Amino acid sequence: MEYERVLQRLQALGRPDAVSEMARFGIRPDKTLGVSMPDLRALAKEIGRDRALARQLWQGKTRETMILSSLVDDPSCVDQDQLESMVQDFYDWEVCDQTIMNMVQKTPFAWKLAVEWCEREKEFERRAGFVLMARLAVSEKKAEDDRFIPFFIYIKKYAADERNFVKKAVNWALRQIGKRNLALNETAIQIAHEISNSDSRAARWIAADALRELTGEAVQKRLHKKGDKD
Repeated sequence: MEYERVLQRLQALGRPDAVSEMARFGIRPDKTLGVSMPDLRALAKEIGRDRALARQLWQGKTRETMILSSLVDDPSCVDQDQLESMVQDFYDWEVCDQTIMNMVQKTPFAWKLAVEWCEREKEFERRAGFVLMARLAVSEKKAEDDRFIPFFIYIKKYAADERNFVKKAVNWALRQIGKRNLALNETAIQIAHEISNSDSRAARWIAADALRELTGEAVQKRLHKKGDKD
């Protein structure tokens, strides 16, 4: 599908009434047409994989073009230079998270970039690293625990980052890793208790929220049931 035609489709799918609603959740109103995610995914399915179109869409620098780009690009063909360029373009949490989920986590560089990006200073670059950790914890079903243990170092290190979109991503990573199995759950709970002693409000919030879920009946029941099967 040609780039100009895609833009026309996005314009037709846009909902001006949704733009103000999205703004309430931290999505920049000057960067969005208000197209729903189901509509974006349906359009991406219609387009299929198209690397050339993906590059054009990314350069559009709007919510819809960037997310659609991440949906139609081919993760198996992406290199680190492209990913580095993309992470520097993140300007809100949704573009960041959707790009991670739709494409970055499916590349061979995901584990490496999770660590590299979480060490960045810019808010959405650091968020990208922790979102990657959270997504890997969900999607990499067969990964050994040893692959996740190093992530706890960075969770502890950056739990005191008071920026909203960083602390929420750190919390997300801690919870998702801690829900994989009993062993990682125990370690995650220990890390959360250590973080809870911090002078940082962000760190204490991360710890309290994570502990509420990780020690909760639903998670414990599921993990013990899974442990019995293993």
